[in-house]
Amino acid sequence: MDIRKLKHVHFTGIKGVGMAALALYFRDLGIKVTGSDVEEVFVTDETLAKNGVLWTSGFSANNIEPKPDLLVTTGAHGGLKNPEVLVAIEKGIKVLTYAEALALVSGDKKLISVCGVGGKGSTSSMIAVALDVNNLHPSFVIGMGNIYPLETSGRYDKNGKYFICEADEYAISPGINNDPKFSLLKPFITVVTNIEHDHPDIYPKFADTLNTFRKYFLKIPKQGLLVANIDNLNTKRTIKGLKIPIQTYGFSKDADWQIKNLKYSEGRTAFSVYSKKDKIFLTDINLRVPGKFNVQNAMAAYVVGKKVGLTDQEIKLGLERYLGCMRRFEKKGVFKGAAFYDDYAHHPSEIKVTLDAARNWYPEKRIIAIFQPHTFSRTKILFKDFSKAFADADVVGFMDIYASARESKDNTVSSKLLAKETKKHKKNTYYLGDLKSILKWLNKNTKEGDIVITMGAGDIFHIYKDLKSDLSIRK
Repeated sequence: MDIRKLKHVHFTGIKGVGMAALALYFRDLGIKVTGSDVEEVFVTDETLAKNGVLWTSGFSANNIEPKPDLLVTTGAHGGLKNPEVLVAIEKGIKVLTYAEALALVSGDKKLISVCGVGGKGSTSSMIAVALDVNNLHPSFVIGMGNIYPLETSGRYDKNGKYFICEADEYAISPGINNDPKFSLLKPFITVVTNIEHDHPDIYPKFADTLNTFRKYFLKIPKQGLLVANIDNLNTKRTIKGLKIPIQTYGFSKDADWQIKNLKYSEGRTAFSVYSKKDKIFLTDINLRVPGKFNVQNAMAAYVVGKKVGLTDQEIKLGLERYLGCMRRFEKKGVFKGAAFYDDYAHHPSEIKVTLDAARNWYPEKRIIAIFQPHTFSRTKILFKDFSKAFADADVVGFMDIYASARESKDNTVSSKLLAKETKKHKKNTYYLGDLKSILKWLNKNTKEGDIVITMGAGDIFHIYKDLKSDLSIRK
């Protein structure tokens, strides 16, 4: 399919972070974009609206009139069984899943992909900002609500030769096509941030996950590069013996590109880059985002920058201009003297690094973590790991589980049970329930100087609509 011949593309489920970014990409191509989704507020609403991309609430055959040239569907809301998709097929309209559409648009340029259980979005965004600041005109589709200072999550630029995206190991269309989404991509450069056991509904055994990533790495051409974080032991194990170009990074003394001299101050993170090959320090980098994980992400972006021909100073400038992403340790403001941050962390390893980041920036503050588990299956499989993930928080609160549309309720697991288990490791742990209950609890329990972090991949961020009247933004 020649995407430049398309005049109208419809997105069924347009408000998903990946779908929204892809819609913005098509808009930049000069193609008419329409979409539909549920009425519920999503993190992408603001970015889509600001960029002139509108949508219809609800799914109906009427939404694909006039007839589009292509319909792109998400894996949610019924996926390929969504009523709009079924009508489109009846009418002979070409239908692609998000994964297929992403593979299609990425094929025209050299693909820089980022895979891993955590850090895909942030690392992809850092790379996009670094290339953008240095006039390499990157195109990108990154599943974030927004990227600062780019003010978009999807862009097409005819003047650049690189395309940046996240490479997701989850299924193309769950239950219909369980092949990994990234199996459709043709990477030139790939970053792997970490490998953990996630998506147990698709990968019952961790060995299945490791094998899936290994197969993806083998797609990298001899002119390309795998940029691998060997601080993660699962990654180190997976890349062993691969006959492809590999450069490693991390805090490990075994890494080709080593992170040294890590320092924190409130609102700033600094580190040095050491080349094991040349035995020299190359540059000092200052970031405006917290945490060891973001330092690792920045190190990955640094190695990618070197591969595409940027100088040390150009990469340093690009990384210092990166201001973070929506729902990635995003400063939301101040309520009753407490600073509020919001983060997408939904896996135990992500929770740990997010709270570690907060503790490094605010070593003397009381940290309150409010977590909403995402999916019954993930919560059940990783139940013990979740209960031990809050070591760097002083107070922990649990919101009810956000169920995926692709699963049924499981009464054997709940946030109440998870709070009970977590209390064994963290005394000040509470089951809080729904958003209304959390608001009451915060109003009663937050104090001036507290750091409050809301976390989860569901709808916990809706809390900021109700806090807004008392939330003074201080960035």
